[in-house]
Amino acid sequence: MHFKSVQARVRAADGPAILRPAPLTDTKLSDPQPLRPPRSAEDKRSLFDRLLDFISPGPDTRAELIATLADAEHRELIEPESRQMLEGVLRMADLSAGDVMVAAPRMDLLNIDAPYDELLAVVIDTGHSRFPVYEERRDNVIGILMAKDLLKLQRAPELNLRTLLRPAVFVPESKRLNELLRDFRSNRNHLAIVIDEFGQTAGLITIEDVLEEIVGEIEDEFDDQDEESGVYTLADGSHRVAGDASIASVNQAFGLHLPADEFETIGGLVAHELGRVPRRGETVDVGSLRFAVMLARGGAVRWFRVARLPHGGETRADA
Repeated sequence: MHFKSVQARVRAADGPAILRPAPLTDTKLSDPQPLRPPRSAEDKRSLFDRLLDFISPGPDTRAELIATLADAEHRELIEPESRQMLEGVLRMADLSAGDVMVAAPRMDLLNIDAPYDELLAVVIDTGHSRFPVYEERRDNVIGILMAKDLLKLQRAPELNLRTLLRPAVFVPESKRLNELLRDFRSNRNHLAIVIDEFGQTAGLITIEDVLEEIVGEIEDEFDDQDEESGVYTLADGSHRVAGDASIASVNQAFGLHLPADEFETIGGLVAHELGRVPRRGETVDVGSLRFAVMLARGGAVRWFRVARLPHGGETRADA
């Protein structure tokens, strides 16, 4: 309601002067209760729903939040994959680089002084795209070599390997994974060397290791299974065998009679022979075969490199 700034003074005939508002200059009427905030048009919940929210508020702890996500999945409000990813984000905030790194003894490194053929053999055997390079001792990492850059030495042998190295990124064991992921994205690095409290090399961690804590296992260059058997012949005559390949497939590929009554996969048989799940870089002899772990993740072996033992080296599993 609009008023003139000057009020009209009206005097009664036999009484004191009184103040009255001037005549209206606009026909619009304002809110008769301007101090009351308008109710949100988006709040269309019923009185019962609002009362329920007041009595039972949202989760106050992380455990309650995870339980809420599980309930949402049970009620089919979110997909199971979405729940796993959300829980992975919550877990990642509590993890550090030291929790998911590849420990130093199991790192695949290149020696700066090694000949080209030796470097190429390591690259082919391990199948990685990036390699820490050390000088004199393994904990003295001087840079990172891209596997594709190694091909430049083949075309130009006069090149110095040091000129192909890229700077290594060093992070402490205590660095949080969420912070590390942010650094990976901003710096466009995919690999970092993890150091302990004494400045020594403790291991390495890749962006793939961090992302797998959120989305689960990521398929990589070793996961293109074109054959149902999971057994592949390599150029040097050895074989690459999937950890979940059936024992029957391995027996057929190598002409053996490994026992298939207690275990379905070759990974289970190898783990039984060793007494535990082998780690990357370890070798286990089963029957007349030597299994070298190429890739292991999530408590299971993904890929073996398999070669026949020298004559007479047969073990009891194939006896």
